[in-house]
Amino acid sequence: MKRTHFILLGTFLLGAALGSGVTSYWSSLRVETLLSFLPASLPQGSAPVADATQPSLPRQSETASPKSPALAASLSSPQALTSQAGQGTVVPTALPSSVLPSKAIPQAMVENALALATGPLPTLPFAPSASSFILHKMGAPGGPTLLVVGGIQGDEPGGFSAAALIASHYTITKGAVWVVPDLNLPSILLRNRGSSGDMNRKFAFLNTTDPDYATVTRIKEVLTESTVDLVLNLHDGSGFYRPAFEDKLHNPGRWGQSVIIDQEDMSAPRFANLQGMAQTATEDANKKLLHPEHRYHLRNTHTRQGDKEMEKTLSYFAVCSGKPAFGLEASKEFSTEYRSYYHLLLVESFMRQMGIEFTRNFTLTPQGVLATLNSNLMLAAFDSKLVLPLDNARTSLSLLPFKQGEAPALQASKPLLLMVPEKDGTWRVAYGNRTLTRFKPQFMEFDNSLPSLGMQCDTASPVTVPLGNVVGVRDSFTVTVPEGYRVNAIGARKEQNGTEAGVELFQKDFLPQYSLDKDGSTYRVEVYKGEAFAGMVLVRFGETGHGPSTGALTATSGPESVLGF
Repeated sequence: MKRTHFILLGTFLLGAALGSGVTSYWSSLRVETLLSFLPASLPQGSAPVADATQPSLPRQSETASPKSPALAASLSSPQALTSQAGQGTVVPTALPSSVLPSKAIPQAMVENALALATGPLPTLPFAPSASSFILHKMGAPGGPTLLVVGGIQGDEPGGFSAAALIASHYTITKGAVWVVPDLNLPSILLRNRGSSGDMNRKFAFLNTTDPDYATVTRIKEVLTESTVDLVLNLHDGSGFYRPAFEDKLHNPGRWGQSVIIDQEDMSAPRFANLQGMAQTATEDANKKLLHPEHRYHLRNTHTRQGDKEMEKTLSYFAVCSGKPAFGLEASKEFSTEYRSYYHLLLVESFMRQMGIEFTRNFTLTPQGVLATLNSNLMLAAFDSKLVLPLDNARTSLSLLPFKQGEAPALQASKPLLLMVPEKDGTWRVAYGNRTLTRFKPQFMEFDNSLPSLGMQCDTASPVTVPLGNVVGVRDSFTVTVPEGYRVNAIGARKEQNGTEAGVELFQKDFLPQYSLDKDGSTYRVEVYKGEAFAGMVLVRFGETGHGPSTGALTATSGPESVLGF
């Protein structure tokens, strides 16, 4: 008799990344206001807050292609990733009426995964919002608190990717770190510097009619909270900053590979020596350069002496509010994983200087960053009736069930991962400023009467599988449902009497163009009561599922700004 190959891959994909003890809460995503992501669509409300007493967990980001010839020489084989994860809670506070407590996550993977078939669904820790940025609070109050901001300019993926990694893959064991990975989300989704102008030039004065007014006002409130001790604003800048002119790419007019301060020091309770801290951070980063060309330099803009542009920035607003603040720039000559690598080197230096202690669950190399950004990508909606594994998604999907008259409340495995409606009626699954896939919704009534279905996979005994799971199958499977329900295995061609319930299905029975993944191995098995959608289970053929993509992250079309901070 064959060994059982029935594996709850949904739990497997998330288990290692989420660890134990994570409680997550889900908030509604009011996406119908974002049909075009034009400035007029921006919200006037406050931002949700994700509060993590130790940290949050996995999410993600974006990219560009490497331009510097030095990068090729510095590539090495990917490093092995560790599986340590933190604990915490994710509490979006803006929409309390829609908050639902999550179910527990199984603590360990069991070799006989059949035991998990009747257990709780895996939990996705992030509740993305297209209507406002989300503040993630990690660690414990009482110690030093660092605020990290990413995504103020949407064409700078190294910064918002690094911020997302901190929010999702770091554990703060002493002190606190607050993270905003998606400050200007409409700009990130469109991959431009600012959908309604450069947000990093709106902190000195801003008219109440400006589309960015609500966002800028909210982040100012966060910046000036008494708990915040120091602010880091993450950017990607052009070329390589050098104090003296070397050539067109390396000169004082460039911004990449610099740590920016507005003045040497300031009056603050702690961390007042801006120049000293910035110098230490550059020295720490320069100890781990991948190529000598990547060397970091301190850049003092002497803003108070009349730099009108820098007077408008987030960091200078923070300094004027008594908060030590720094701009961190990684070069736009790099691909995203290299930019984020350097950002994280700098952020970790500042955390050590502040006395903040932390762990991370991946190896800090460009390869480790890339693998972490690309792994465990999953979205769920409508209380997990709709589930989408996205690690290897096809560029377009067939019709997906959407509840009539209701915007989807999303659960995501990573920050910056969400669904966005387009003007032509399709929906885009976005990961930062990348598009993972597109689909057309099929609006219908939903039925909530069926929590699970029966499955027999290969030669294993029949089991009960909760709707919303991803099931691994070696050769074949058969689905059973109660009377009054019908099964539609999307792409299969073995319907009997209007249903595929009770029919043994093999991979050869499915048309590959209906698969969710590029390998043609993952298919939807949908259940209906009459014409109402009751839920789905995903079936993944093959003893082992495909892994995360391994190539460099690809950028969406459109040039990045040649500007910097």
